[in-house]
Amino acid sequence: MRNNKLGLFSTVMFGLSAIIGSGWMFGSSQAAKVAGPAAILAWIIGAILVFIIALVYVEIGTMFPEDGAMSRFAMYTHGSLLGHVSSWANWLSLLAILPIEAVASVQYMSSWPWAWAKWTNSLMTGDHLSMLGTVAATVMLFVFTFVNYFSVTLMAKFNNVISVFKIFVPIVTMIALISAHFDVTNLGTNMHEFMPNGTSSVFLAISSAGVIFSYVAFQTLINLGNDIRNPSVNIRRGIVISLSISAVIYILLQVVFIGSLPTSVVSKGWSSINFNSPYADLAMMLNLAWLSTLIYFTAFISPFGSGMAFSASAGKSLASMPRNRHMPKIVAKMDNPHNAPRVALVINLFISFIMILLFKNWSILSRVVSATMMISLLTGPVVAGSLRKLAPDFKRPTKVRGMKILAPVAFDLISLAIYWTMFPTTVEVIAIIIIGLPIYLLFDYKGGFKEAKSKMNASLWMIFQLLFLSVISWLGGKDFGGLGLVRYPMDFVIILVVSTFVYYWAVHASYHSTYFDDAKKLNASINWSNDNG
Repeated sequence: MRNNKLGLFSTVMFGLSAIIGSGWMFGSSQAAKVAGPAAILAWIIGAILVFIIALVYVEIGTMFPEDGAMSRFAMYTHGSLLGHVSSWANWLSLLAILPIEAVASVQYMSSWPWAWAKWTNSLMTGDHLSMLGTVAATVMLFVFTFVNYFSVTLMAKFNNVISVFKIFVPIVTMIALISAHFDVTNLGTNMHEFMPNGTSSVFLAISSAGVIFSYVAFQTLINLGNDIRNPSVNIRRGIVISLSISAVIYILLQVVFIGSLPTSVVSKGWSSINFNSPYADLAMMLNLAWLSTLIYFTAFISPFGSGMAFSASAGKSLASMPRNRHMPKIVAKMDNPHNAPRVALVINLFISFIMILLFKNWSILSRVVSATMMISLLTGPVVAGSLRKLAPDFKRPTKVRGMKILAPVAFDLISLAIYWTMFPTTVEVIAIIIIGLPIYLLFDYKGGFKEAKSKMNASLWMIFQLLFLSVISWLGGKDFGGLGLVRYPMDFVIILVVSTFVYYWAVHASYHSTYFDDAKKLNASINWSNDNG
């Protein structure tokens, strides 16, 4: 069985394939449109923010290496109610990547310039998918599902090749664009030119222009814990290496994109940037036809790799939820030669199709995905802090120093990032997550509402935090879609103060739930002799 698992190289390639998806093809353009040259800061700050969050998850992820691990952590320290909300949010955040990657491919295809491909121009109507475009995106979803239907190992063989290609093309793109045209003055000659829309635009770009969406894909490696060889070591290494490489690529891509824009585009103002296929369009403007062809081809391959990675991760996430005893057991069915969660994959395919029907544009989907992902990550710092209190003697293959400070800081940053996704997206996503509660209540009723009082007390902080973020998003700064009654930066100050209070409330509310014994057994099974190999 050991040979069927992912080694360090495949783990890193898996992480890179998930992180470097459609974000590199659209993120630079969207971020520049929002923040101008200061979009560079958005990618730098975004990387630091996600590294802080990732450190928290690396500690608890290596403590409990299992399939769909992200859907289980909150169960161990706060019981099934919070666990269900967390697992539901995590599943939705992973699932939403599938339609966004499919839409990204189709959106690039819609501007193919070749005579034989004129039919692709009808894939988009304005900036939304047409009926034909919806069909094309659905075909992509079928491919993602089909490959994962025959195991993670098979998918990894495709993924290793695709990941190398996905790193190679952005690097070639940057070299070619710099060689053709790079105007340093595009970056601005003073602070106003560098940051034309103020400091708030930098934070807005982080969550609404695809920055967070691009980086937080690191969690796919945690969800595939049981498919990774020597997980206690390789999960940590895979996340650190793949995130580091991706951050460098994304930051440099943003610099190159801004510097390579012709004066005719920059002179119209950053908010006027409107490319359907940003890098391919830019290559054509600079008379680099060969580069545009390469990018168009990559625009099909790159999201394909991310789609496959997230299809596997979302399948594992959904298949793990019946273990929480609040989802039908058939969802976890994996009695096939490849141990693939086939029922979960088919369910994900159907829901992804519905999401394509609802959200037919990359920029809209990226905001929805960012908000969903941040909410799903909100419990991580709380779990890490709670485990230090409840289980100080548990094995910690990666024990992060300064967790007492790091965990509340990560919680505060995640709360800010949820706010940055803009009203009404924040409230809409919170509403979608709440929709999952009736399923929980049905199964909890069948189980006799065990530990009802403890589970409710341990979950009140999350209910409060989501309501608080909804209200502050509505009343907050106009730059973030609010009414402007609480102006920037006072909105940030209020969020930081309240979120810090909620974090300590949440840690205090942790308890030895009925699932804590599961965590203890899993943690005890870690083989220390392999962890250092």
